[in-house]
Amino acid sequence: MFCRYFCFFSLCLFLPTQRRCSLGHVSSLHGSDTTSLPGFENLTMGYNKYLRPYFGGEPVQIAMSLDIASISSISESNMDYTATIYLRQRWTDPRLVFHGNKSFTLDARLVELLWVPDTYIVESKRSFLHDVTVGNRLIRLFSNGTILYALRITTTVACNMDLSKYPMDTQTCRLQLESWGYDENDVIFTWLRGNDSVHGIEKLRLSQYTVERYYTLVSKSQQETGSYPRLILQFELRRNILYFILETYVPSTLLVMLSWVSFWITLDSVPARTCIGVTTVLSMTTLMIGSRSSLSKTSCFIKAIDVYLGICFSFIFGALVEYAVAHYSSSQKCAAKAPQEGPANELTKEMEEVNITNILNSSIASYKRKISFTSIEISSDNVNCSDLTMKTHEKIKYVLRKKMHRIIGYFTIQNPSNVDHYSKLLFPLFFMLVNVFYWAYYLYF
Repeated sequence: MFCRYFCFFSLCLFLPTQRRCSLGHVSSLHGSDTTSLPGFENLTMGYNKYLRPYFGGEPVQIAMSLDIASISSISESNMDYTATIYLRQRWTDPRLVFHGNKSFTLDARLVELLWVPDTYIVESKRSFLHDVTVGNRLIRLFSNGTILYALRITTTVACNMDLSKYPMDTQTCRLQLESWGYDENDVIFTWLRGNDSVHGIEKLRLSQYTVERYYTLVSKSQQETGSYPRLILQFELRRNILYFILETYVPSTLLVMLSWVSFWITLDSVPARTCIGVTTVLSMTTLMIGSRSSLSKTSCFIKAIDVYLGICFSFIFGALVEYAVAHYSSSQKCAAKAPQEGPANELTKEMEEVNITNILNSSIASYKRKISFTSIEISSDNVNCSDLTMKTHEKIKYVLRKKMHRIIGYFTIQNPSNVDHYSKLLFPLFFMLVNVFYWAYYLYF
C-alpha cells in the first residue's frame, strides 16, 4: 500500500499540467484510469515552490535540531574548527496537507520541487553537502503538512580564540544558523526542544579538548536590509594540559635544575661549568623555538607557555652569569695578593704627602700660639710649604678616587666561594616562588 501511495505522489509531481491528478482518478501515460489516493490533488494544484507557506500572512515557524557527528579538528593557527553535523528543519506548509495519519519519506531529489528555508551557517569558511552514494538529504511529509528536511553537512567555522592563557585556556566557539533572505516577518527560527535539540556533543572525544558545557540561544541579526532570525549553539572547550606538561613544562624545568649542578662544581673547573651553562642555554632555546613553531601564525600572542619558557631561560642564563661573576671575583682576589705597582703606589705616596702636610700645618699653628705673647709676629706666609702640600686639583682627584674605591669595595666579593654557596639556596627557592605565582595566576585568575 505504501509503495502505491509513494508512486502515485511521485507521478503527480512529475506529470505535465494537462495530466493533473483529479479527485478520484489520475490519467496514466497509456490513458487508462487507476484508483487515486483521495486528497493528493492539492499537492500539485496551485503549488508554487517560489512562494513560502502563508505567503503574505503570518511568518513560517521553523524548528531546528542538531546532531554533532564529529569535530575533526580545532586549529589555533587558523582560529577555526571543522565539524560534521546533521541539520534537521521542520515547518508546516498547509498546501501539502493530505488525508490520513501517515508520513511518507520522499526521494531527496524531490526537494527541488518544494519550498525549503534558505538557512546558512554564519562565519562558515568552507562547507559541503555529502553526496556519497547519493546526496545526503531527507524529505519526510506528514499528513498535517509538516515537512522534515534533514541534511548532512561538513563545515569549517571561524572561532575567535584568546590564547593568552595557552595551554591552560578555555575557548568558547559558536555554530550559528541564520536565514539568508527571509527576515523575521517571513520566518521565525526556534529550537525544537531547547538544549535537548542538540545531541552528540556530550559524547565527543577530542585529542586536545574536553567539552565543558554547551547551550542554545535564540537571537536576531540586525542588518541594513532587515532583522533576520538566528539560532546559536555555544559550547566551551577546555584544553587538556597533560600533553603540554609532559612535552614542554617538565623538560624546561629539568633544564633549569640541570643548570644548578654547576653550583656544586669548583670554580677552577672552567670547562665543566662552561659546558653545562652553554648546553642548557642552547637546549632551552631549541625548546622555545619548537613550542612556537606549531603556533607560528599566532606569534603575536604572549601566551602562558611563552612566559614560563622565558622564566626558565632567565634562570638558566642567570646560572651561567653567576659562574662568570664568581670566577672573575676569584681571579681578582688572587691578583690582589701579589705586589702591585703603579697607581696603587702613587695613591700611597699621595696619602703620605697629605699626612706630612697635615702634621706640619698643625705644628706651625701650635708654635704660633706659644709665641703669640711676644712682639715677634710669625705669619704662615713666612713658611714656604709649597713643596710639601698638594695642589687643589690633585686633592679633588684624590677625594674622588677614594670615594670610587669605596663604592667599588661595597660590590667587591670578599669570598668568591660564597657566591656558589648562596646560589645553591637562592636559585631553587626563588624558582619555586615564581612557580607558585605563575600557576596560581593562570589557573585561578
